[in-house]
Amino acid sequence: MPPASTAARPFGSVLTAMVTPMTPDGDVDLAAAVALATHLVDAGNDGLVLNGTTGEAPTTHAPEKAELVAVVVEAVGDRAFVVAGAGSNDTAHAVRMAEQAAEAGAHGLLVVSPYYSRPSQTGLAMHIETVASSTDLPVLVYDIPGRAGVRVAPATFARLAEHPRIVGVKDAAGDVYGSAKVMRDTGLAYYAGDDSLYLALLACGAVGIVSVAGHVVTPLLASVARAWQAGDTAGALAAFRAAAPAIDALNGAGQQAPTTKAALELLGLIPSRATRLPITPLPDEELPALRAALAAAGVIDVVAG
Repeated sequence: MPPASTAARPFGSVLTAMVTPMTPDGDVDLAAAVALATHLVDAGNDGLVLNGTTGEAPTTHAPEKAELVAVVVEAVGDRAFVVAGAGSNDTAHAVRMAEQAAEAGAHGLLVVSPYYSRPSQTGLAMHIETVASSTDLPVLVYDIPGRAGVRVAPATFARLAEHPRIVGVKDAAGDVYGSAKVMRDTGLAYYAGDDSLYLALLACGAVGIVSVAGHVVTPLLASVARAWQAGDTAGALAAFRAAAPAIDALNGAGQQAPTTKAALELLGLIPSRATRLPITPLPDEELPALRAALAAAGVIDVVAG
C-alpha cells in the first residue's frame, strides 16, 4: 500500500519524474531502475513519476512500461506514491496505458494533453475524462503547452475538477498568475512541473513538485517543502537557491533525459547514460560543465561522501 494520501497533497509533496535507465544496447535496465527508485525515496521523495517525458515514454513500449511500474511498486510502493504516465495523442491508446499501469500496481496516473494533434478544449477535456474514467486511480493532469502544443484553459480545468478522479495538476504552463487563479477556482492540487517555478507556485497555493532536478537535489527540494509548510519562507528560499545550479544544469537546454542520465552516471547512480533515438546521450564534451554545476549545488560532495 502507498503512504496515506490527503486531499491537500494526494501524491505527497516531492516527486521526481524518473528517468528510465537503459543498457548500452538500449534495453530497459530494470535492476538499475529499482536501485535508482530506492535511492530517490531514501533521499526524501515521497512520490515518483514513471513513464513520463523524462522517462522517454514515447520510445518505450507497453510491456516495458508495465514491467517498470511493477518492479518500482514492489521496491518502494509502501513508502512512496508511484504515478505512471498514461499520455498519448490517441485516446484509446492512453486508455490502454492507464489500464496497464493500474494492473501493474500504480497508485496514480499522469495524463498529458494530447500532443501534436492540438485538439479543441472540448476534445481535450473529453480525452482526459475518458482516461480518468478508465481506472479507479487518481489523476494528475499534465499541462505543458510547450510540448503538447495546446494549453488547458481555465474553463476546461473547471470542468475537469468536477470529475471524481481528477485531483491535481502537474503545471508546466509557465504562467504563475494564471495557475494561481485556477487553484483558487477549482481546488485542484497543483504540483510544479517546472523546477524553476517551484517556489513561486508554492507562494500561489501549490502543494508540491514533480521534479527533474530531484534526481540529484531531492534533499534540498524536500527542505523547501518542509520550510514552506512551517512558515519559514527564508529557509525555503535558501534551500531553493542552493538547488539552482542543479536546476539550471538539468533543465536549461531542454534536454532533461540525456542531461539527467549523464548526471546520474557521473554520480554512480546508474551504470549508463544510454538513451533511445531520437533522444541522444549527452556528449562527452558537455560533461565537465555538468560536473561543475553538480559541484556548485553540493551534489558531488554529498554523494561522494
